[in-house]
Amino acid sequence: MSSRHPGPLMLVGGAEWQPGCEFDAEMAARAGSEVLILPTAAAYENPGLAVAHAESWFDSLGAKARGLMVLTRTDAENPELAEAVSTSRFIYLSGGSALHLKSVLKGSAVWAALLSAWRGGAVVAGSSAGAMVLTDPMVDPRGGAFTLGLGLVEGMAVVPHYGTYSEGKAHRTVGMAPADLPVVGIDEKTAAIREPDGTWRTAGAGRVIVYLAGAQVGLDVLP
Repeated sequence: MSSRHPGPLMLVGGAEWQPGCEFDAEMAARAGSEVLILPTAAAYENPGLAVAHAESWFDSLGAKARGLMVLTRTDAENPELAEAVSTSRFIYLSGGSALHLKSVLKGSAVWAALLSAWRGGAVVAGSSAGAMVLTDPMVDPRGGAFTLGLGLVEGMAVVPHYGTYSEGKAHRTVGMAPADLPVVGIDEKTAAIREPDGTWRTAGAGRVIVYLAGAQVGLDVLP
């Protein structure tokens, strides 16, 4: 799925909303309004706590965050919740279960609203599971192979928490990738940011490493 004039896209490697993630302040300032937190991936953990964490973090940055409890498929088809997403200028998907997040959002009214907002210039961010599902293909967290993602950006895959991966696990995922598929390893407290003109840059405390055909390459290969 592509757009001539999408908003910024921020893919975070995990450990979101804490010191080291000051890049959030830039995105909040660019959005010019509150941050809408979708704790969908944390539905089976503690979504309320995730939202409270985000609220506290953005408050410390001089910004405002609020949660939108899209936790089930029924929620994702709720017109009022979809409307809230469509009018937001900064939508942030939390970490948690990538597979639950994908199953809730895929083909839903909320997902259509997110796409519409992004294509209209809104910032979209995802951390950990939230980053994984925004690409297509996505890395399957059950074994490190590849499966269908939501495809906000197509033709790349994200490995979050990359600095915590064992060398063997990282090489296994990279080795399973088709030769023409960039695989992006993103450390915690680190973001790969796609600007509206399609260029990519990094921000935060760690590294973003891109592999193509098993070799490390630059960000310029990303779609």
